[in-house]
Amino acid sequence: MVTKLKDNDRQQKLGPLLSTQGGGWSLVDGRDAIKKTFMFSDFNQAFAFMTSVALKAEKMDHHPEWFNVYNRVEITLSTHDCQGLSVRDIALATHIDQVAQKL
Repeated sequence: MVTKLKDNDRQQKLGPLLSTQGGGWSLVDGRDAIKKTFMFSDFNQAFAFMTSVALKAEKMDHHPEWFNVYNRVEITLSTHDCQGLSVRDIALATHIDQVAQKL
């Protein structure tokens, strides 16, 4: 069973994602979740990004909440099984950032 990140894990593992110099993810108000908005050159690039993320998410059995309008993709991550942030969210956020950097 997946468990919520403990305080020391939050600082160590979540910190780099929340850093303005690093990940650019932010905490969601009123929820134990993180979010980030990605901008692409056009819809095709945004859709290619979403497809790549979807394939990894399916393999992980961990699916993001997302919203897409043309070249913008907004992603929110939280683990429903533990009702908060877990290592699954850290792993998927890291993968998402890597995919975005390649496009």
